[in-house]
Amino acid sequence: MNHHERTIDVNTRLVTAGAVLTATGAMMVCAGAVIGTYALLTVGRRMIRDMDVPPSQQAAAKWQQAKEASRAGMQAWHAASDSQNGALAR
Repeated sequence: MNHHERTIDVNTRLVTAGAVLTATGAMMVCAGAVIGTYALLTVGRRMIRDMDVPPSQQAAAKWQQAKEASRAGMQAWHAASDSQNGALAR
């Protein structure tokens, strides 16, 4: 006679109910994420459509401004460097 044997009683109804509730909750989270994403994409598209200047043109203009500013800065640096070198050489 073995007195060290243990049995585990699992309430399968509770385990099943827990699994069903977990799956239902996961489906609700997915549905909420889809609806929220759709709403944000709709608003974003509407905002871009209502802009006076499209983002691609804004980006191109800013890129052109940055290139011009860089070129002007480089020219100013060279001009200052040349004037200092000319003053030191004399």
